[in-house]
Amino acid sequence: MSNVIDAKKQVVQEIADKFQNSQSTVLVNYRGLDVAAVTELRKQLREENIDFKVYKNTMTRRAVEQAELNELSDSLIGPTAIAFSKDDVIAPAKILSKFAKSHKELEIKGGVIEGKIASLEQLNELAELPNYDGLVSMLLSVLQAPIRNLAYATKAIAEQKEEQGA
Repeated sequence: MSNVIDAKKQVVQEIADKFQNSQSTVLVNYRGLDVAAVTELRKQLREENIDFKVYKNTMTRRAVEQAELNELSDSLIGPTAIAFSKDDVIAPAKILSKFAKSHKELEIKGGVIEGKIASLEQLNELAELPNYDGLVSMLLSVLQAPIRNLAYATKAIAEQKEEQGA
């Protein structure tokens, strides 16, 4: 009997560690999704290094208390799957939100962003942000704009002088 309790304690500790070590975590209700849809979702999440697991709600509640994220306990009703991302804050919300738009059965229940409870509105806003590569691209574009404008102005002045000289 104590082996069973020890195994459950290990699972609770594993879940609590994932909550604490993840950049972002998203809880979803997957009831109504068929096997093919869940497989496709898992594939998309795996490609982004996101750990997607289903744990018993009682164990997850204990882990949430251990991680001091008690407000999440209200979301742990019914079938719940959890997406943990250590690397990317945006990816889980983005992938799950996009998937939920094409699969109405998937419902985002709540989440954690960098150790703080996130509302559904915050998760939706996060899902709308561009990914890391998109943000870097936007930054580079902003940094290049002054030089590009200077080049256009210099070219226009050179063309104007050529017209005046001809």
